Amino acid sequence: MPQTHRADQQSAFDVATAVDRGEGGVLTAVLDPGWGVGGGVLNGGYLLAVAARAAVLDSPHPHPVALSANYLRAPVAGPAQLTVTPGPAGRTLASAAIVLADGGGPAVTVQATTATLGAEPADVAVPVPAATPVEQCPSIAEHAHLAPAGVSVPGLSERVETRIDPLTAGWALGRPGGEPVIRAWMRFADGRQPDPLALVTFADALPPTSWALGRFGWAPTVQLQVLVRAVPAPGWCLVEARAGEIAGGWLDEDYRIWDSTGRLVAQSRQLARAPR
Repeated sequence: MPQTHRADQQSAFDVATAVDRGEGGVLTAVLDPGWGVGGGVLNGGYLLAVAARAAVLDSPHPHPVALSANYLRAPVAGPAQLTVTPGPAGRTLASAAIVLADGGGPAVTVQATTATLGAEPADVAVPVPAATPVEQCPSIAEHAHLAPAGVSVPGLSERVETRIDPLTAGWALGRPGGEPVIRAWMRFADGRQPDPLALVTFADALPPTSWALGRFGWAPTVQLQVLVRAVPAPGWCLVEARAGEIAGGWLDEDYRIWDSTGRLVAQSRQLARAPR
């Protein structure tokens, strides 16, 4: 069960993605090692959420709606700087370019579009997949002992409660399938409700889809695009990741995220190096 998050408390996510204005207007952040995927590597969706928070800081619009990130190298946990170059801004949209850098120089570059999202029902929608009810799905963090040999459960799973759909979890039990798809329910472990910034992290929070085939290992993200479609309703989000092709050392993944009402609230597409 998640902890109860009080309105007067800052959640772990808000603290870990906080962006402050320092001397001379320089934007700074402290990258939290708890949002890693193992081996000191920080999750790409977490890093993109930090950049998205910087993008909306001075934007006339409160929500990130389209983000395109290039991961130049893996930044280390600790102090980081963000440089935001504003682009055109209008009544409904604004754009900006963001560079996230640590002591070693630029690590992530992002093109961001911000707007004001609502929660209206969709005119045309992708059907919600027939997922196993969340109560019947095992938690990744609570079943760390079932992880395949050599696979460590990342710290990210202790911050984002992730319950894997058994229909796509054969790989965790030594029975990999023939389809590169992983589906799970997600919410913050401390009870913080989802919002557009949270969806940015959820859009890269599942294990690599190659794991569904029994091909384990780190799959570093090279490029990630996230589209946030609506403000999510409170409660669990259903997240599905699917690969189209794994070839030549490369892996693509498409994510779709539905909120507790069944509304499609976010999508993402990424290119990553396939596990060796």
